Order: sequence, then C-alpha cells, then structure tokens
Amino acid sequence: MAISRRDFLTRVGQAGGYGAAFASMQMLGIMPIKGALAEPIQAEAGTGKGTKVVVLGGGIGGLVSAYELKKLGYEVTLLEARERPGGRNWSGRNGTVVEFTDGTKQTIQWEEGNYQNLGPARLPSTHWTMLGYCRELGVPLEVEINTSRSSLLQNDAANGGKPVVQRQAINDTRGHVSELLSKAIAGGGLDGDLTKEDRQRMIEFLNYYGPLDKTGKYIGADRAGLKVAPGAGRQVEVPDTPLSMHTLLDASFWGGMLYEENWDWQATMMQPVGGMDRIPYAFAKALGPIIQYGCPVTEIRKTSTGVKIGYLKGGKPAAIEAAYCVCAMPFSILKKIPNDLSAPFKAVIEGSGMGLSSKTAWESKRFWETDYNIYGGLSFLAAGPSPVWYPSARLMHPTGIVVAGYMDERQIPGYQALSLENKFAASRAQIEKLHPGHGKELRNPVFCGWGRVKWNEGSWIETYGGGPDGYNTVIEPDGPIYLAGDTISHIVGWQEGAALSARRAVDMISAKVKLAKAAG
Repeated sequence: MAISRRDFLTRVGQAGGYGAAFASMQMLGIMPIKGALAEPIQAEAGTGKGTKVVVLGGGIGGLVSAYELKKLGYEVTLLEARERPGGRNWSGRNGTVVEFTDGTKQTIQWEEGNYQNLGPARLPSTHWTMLGYCRELGVPLEVEINTSRSSLLQNDAANGGKPVVQRQAINDTRGHVSELLSKAIAGGGLDGDLTKEDRQRMIEFLNYYGPLDKTGKYIGADRAGLKVAPGAGRQVEVPDTPLSMHTLLDASFWGGMLYEENWDWQATMMQPVGGMDRIPYAFAKALGPIIQYGCPVTEIRKTSTGVKIGYLKGGKPAAIEAAYCVCAMPFSILKKIPNDLSAPFKAVIEGSGMGLSSKTAWESKRFWETDYNIYGGLSFLAAGPSPVWYPSARLMHPTGIVVAGYMDERQIPGYQALSLENKFAASRAQIEKLHPGHGKELRNPVFCGWGRVKWNEGSWIETYGGGPDGYNTVIEPDGPIYLAGDTISHIVGWQEGAALSARRAVDMISAKVKLAKAAG
C-alpha cells in the first residue's frame, strides 16, 4: 500500500528515533532550522523610578525579577528564607548541609574542589536567556558532556543482564532499521508519494546511515564498536559482532539511546565552571543588599496601594509594603502561607502537585574513566535507581562525584519509604551492575530528595489545580501580585522557564506603571 511522505517519515521516527527522522528530512531537503533569541524587555530605562516592588523567593525566577527591576530603576527588596541564593540551583560541596523537613541532616564530606549540582546541572545551547545572563554576569562556562557513546545500557531481561555499550546499541539499531527500510523501498512498498528520485536518495542515505554493505545488509561496523582496535604493524581493526534486532527489542533500550534527541537535551550542553550555583551567586553579587536572607514570608496581603508582606527577620516579625509583588516561591510553600490571593488563584495553587525528583551522589576514584573510557554522559538501567550520571568537570582528576540514581522517588514502588542506608545500598548496587567490582569504591554518599528539602518540598510542578484553565489563570496578575518561576512557563524544571517568566512579569509590571504615570 502506498504511503505519504509524512507517514514515511513518521515511521522512520518511530523506528529510529528523532535523529533518524531528522536526518531523513534533511536528505529530502524538507527540514529548515531556525533559532530564536530571547525577547528583550520592552520597558525603557528609568521606568521604575519611585515605585517599590517586593520579590518573594531567591531562586532563579526571583533573582532575574529583582535584577531586571533594579536595572529599570525600581526600588526592590528580595526576601529569601535561606541563607543562600539560588533555590533549587544548589551545588553541594565539602561542608554543605542537606537538611530535610523532618530534621534529618547530611553533611557532605568530599575532597575540596569536588562538587555535585543537587538541582539543575545542564544549560542547553537552546536556552538563550540563561546563556545570555552568564555572558552578562561574567559566569565562565564549560561543556557538560550530556551523552557519551561509551556509557552503558543495562536490562536484566536482555543480553544475560550484561551491560551494552551505547555505541553498539545505537549503531546496531540504526543498521537493522536501515536494512529493513532499504528492503521496503527496493521492493516497492514505499512508492506512493515518494518520487523515484526521493527513493534513490533515501537508498543512498540508508546505505550510509546504516551503514549497509553492497547487498543492502547490515553486517556490523566500526562505529558500533571494535573487538580489536587498529594498531601498529599488522594489527587491523575487527568490528564487534552486531547485536540482533531481537535482542535490542527485548532490551527496550530506546529511552537511554534517544534521550539526547529531546529539544533541550541536545549538544551543546554547558555548565558553569565550579558548579551551577555560580549563576545565583553572580546575580546576588549584582543585587547586593537588595537580597534579605533568612527572611521567610509569613503573610501576603493586598492593600489599597499595593501589597503588604509579613516575614521573619532574625526570628522576629517584620513587614514591608510595596506597590507590586513578584512571588517566585514554589506552590508547595506558597499554599501554606496566609494570603489574599483571589479564589481562582488559590484553587490553582492549593490543588497543585509537585514532583519528587532526587539524586544520590558518591565520591569515588574515576574508574569510569580509567577502566571504561567513559568521560561524562549517562548510563541507564531498566530497573532500580537510574540513570548513572558521570561528571563532566575535573576530567582525569583522581576522584570525582558520580550520581547513581536521578529519578522521582515514586518511580520505584517502596523506594520513597526506604531509609537513607537502604537508598545508598540500592544506589551502590546499580554501580555494581554496570561496573562489577567498583561498587566498593564508592564513599561519602549524599541523598538529595527535593520533596524533603526545606523551603522547597518538591522539585517542579506536575499538576495545576483549578481545572483545565489553571495554568492560564496564574500566568496573569492577581491585582498587584505577579507570579514567576519555571511553574509559570512551558519550560517546567529548567532555569530558562524561570528566567523567561520573570522577564514577562517585569514587562507586565512596567506596562502597568507606564499607564499609571500617563494617567496621573
């Protein structure tokens, strides 16, 4: 049966992932690409002169709000409950204390210079706003190796439970899919809306993409791995024997093979040199005394002239009044604070649900580099805490921090209720599955479960209350109160979403201020 070009490309994508479909579209000449830069804030310099704004929460949403408001001349105060900036942008180092809401505390004991980003750890090249702030604030960046063809995929139900190197799984899959599609085209099964020229060009592409031999078969390739590497004298390379398509289908490796194809996970990924929290500290330096640390908000009220915010300072009640408020606190905390928000806003916030993302990090000798040729990237396991995330920083240093389990705590039945000791044991077992004999080298673990972290109680929003229009409700102002943060964006869980929502809030406030001044 003839199929359309659209259906053909859909099938390519289903079989070989976004990469295969993308490459096919480029070969057919039908895939233009265009990027877009962050929209500039529309307000003019000096717009905020004489207007007070209070910002609640010192995460990226709050920091960007305060920073842009300050540049426009507003009188800004930022209230932050913690003694540090950044919110979920938090890098753990030697001496860092991870405190949970039940009073549990873990003090990190790592070599000086080692660190782990307990929250966000990647800056995609498509996140122009955050990259722009790094340039503006002078935060040096380095490459974050988000994917490595040397990392591993493991499933107890396939290949005898032995890990498979990603390059073999990815390239053997490409080879088998290319062979099947090549046969279908050669047999006339895909004639339909594909012209004769298109069919010939696709055959040429598949021969290279596979790669296929002269008979159109996939028999393996050096790109999938080598039994013997080329060397001096008479030592020539010998490709590995391909994994069968049956084995690959049994393993269901697709998630681990194709994660990098997501729009915001593609190369190039970056990270600040020395830790992701270099970004909030750079904002904090620019803001200076505008940020008031150790000031948890206790009350949010509307007044006839704007807002009145109650908070604690040094453990004692205090209050501040302003014309406008940008609230960048997570809904999990906001819903606990007495407030004058409208009924629709309260319904969205009180009915919201948060994710419970967590990371388990260990210090260790860099066996993944010395014994496995893995420099950065992620390995995936079908069961148990996963993935394993190898560090991109301090390559070839004797020690490093590896994450063995980055996931929502609810992902594994019963995992959430495990003690820290049992969580560490489950994490160590994953390293042992991938790297036999090296589990014993792990030391000084730390577990950061964001659902338990004080002043967060969740990683990122999963559900909005207030019915199907919940999100559309909270992206608009509630009188003098504006919300910001990745929750108020379509880029949930990323700093880019927080920054864009903050800039939008500043734009909306400035438009209102301009109207008021024109009318006054």
